[in-house]
Amino acid sequence: MADATNSVASVFRPSPALSKVGPSAITRMTAATAELKRQGRQIASMHLGEPDFATPGNIVEAAIRAMRAGDTHYTALDGTPAVKSAVQEKFARENGIYFEDDQIVVTSGAKMVLFSAFFATLNPGDEVILPAPYWVSYSDIVEMMGARAVVLPTHAQDGFKLRAEDLERAITPNTRWLLINSPSNPSGAIYRRSDYEPILEVIERNPHVWLMVDDMYEHIIFQDEPFLTPAQLRPDLQGRILTINGVSKAYAMTGWRIGYAGGPAPLMKVIKAVLSQSTSCACSIAQAAAAEALRGPQDSVRRYLGEYRARRDLVITELSHCPDLKVTEPDGTFYAFVDWRALFGKLTPRGETLSDDEHLCQYLLHDCGVSIVPGSAFGTPGFFRISFASSEAELRLGMARIREGCAALV
Repeated sequence: MADATNSVASVFRPSPALSKVGPSAITRMTAATAELKRQGRQIASMHLGEPDFATPGNIVEAAIRAMRAGDTHYTALDGTPAVKSAVQEKFARENGIYFEDDQIVVTSGAKMVLFSAFFATLNPGDEVILPAPYWVSYSDIVEMMGARAVVLPTHAQDGFKLRAEDLERAITPNTRWLLINSPSNPSGAIYRRSDYEPILEVIERNPHVWLMVDDMYEHIIFQDEPFLTPAQLRPDLQGRILTINGVSKAYAMTGWRIGYAGGPAPLMKVIKAVLSQSTSCACSIAQAAAAEALRGPQDSVRRYLGEYRARRDLVITELSHCPDLKVTEPDGTFYAFVDWRALFGKLTPRGETLSDDEHLCQYLLHDCGVSIVPGSAFGTPGFFRISFASSEAELRLGMARIREGCAALV
């Protein structure tokens, strides 16, 4: 048996596309947290970006009706007529953007839009500009395509938002995309009109550069100003903008796996070609649920937002009691991005030196019983991300443990 095993192992060769890619830091933290819980440890989980609310009842009922009506078969690869129509209505109603049928795709999660768009457009040597901090999967997907992720650091004093002059300097003949996430995971930063306008002027001056915007957290904003997305601000650039969204966060539908996007028809045509040879189509039942989410009552979205606001305020207040931690109050999402650099080099009670943010997060997990995500996973070492999508009780427990863990350092 050993010889057979060795024989199999000797001929297995992973794809070069995976040479720089492995499980994300969030996935690793999820696995480590689950293992500690299996061992009987009580862990305050603040690492996962998943609402703790149940999917609203009207959405669940729509899925049940679809199943009973026999909507359990393959659909068109880019979405059922019902869900595509709901997406079109949503873009028109909430964003003032109008798309034709061939400009809409509905996929198995918004990540599949990202993956398909990059797969369909990137060649080895192409570049994608990513303002950091960025969501963990962006850079890995780019690297999987043989392209290069060009990371542009942003800073707390700028609200963690990209400056147009930095973008201008970073663009080369190889630049294919700029990817912006607003509200941002992990910083909670929101791009306003004054932030977008100079960036869009740079895009206008560089016609070979396209803009991908991830608006997944559109409905989780704490500011009074209305949410804005680039295609809304510059309709003349809509032929170079891919607008991505989904139902996962706003409607507590992470497990339903439905994302959607609007963009120029030529781009959507090649995205659909990728879908035809990968997922074929999104789940028919989940599409029916997503159509109800977008068209149905929105009171649950407003209720969840009120809960997130209270949780944000709790986390910010608790962090203020930790003098060595700094945080910029997030304008949106359910994340706080925390600067811990004042603790760099301190010793844990075990006598270990905190040398990087991965080490800090491992200390807080194993010694203090709280799970968070290191900032290096988001392209910004020296920080960590807290998710306040958890219950108030879990947040209070986690914040108390973070305080105690920081106080124990010397």
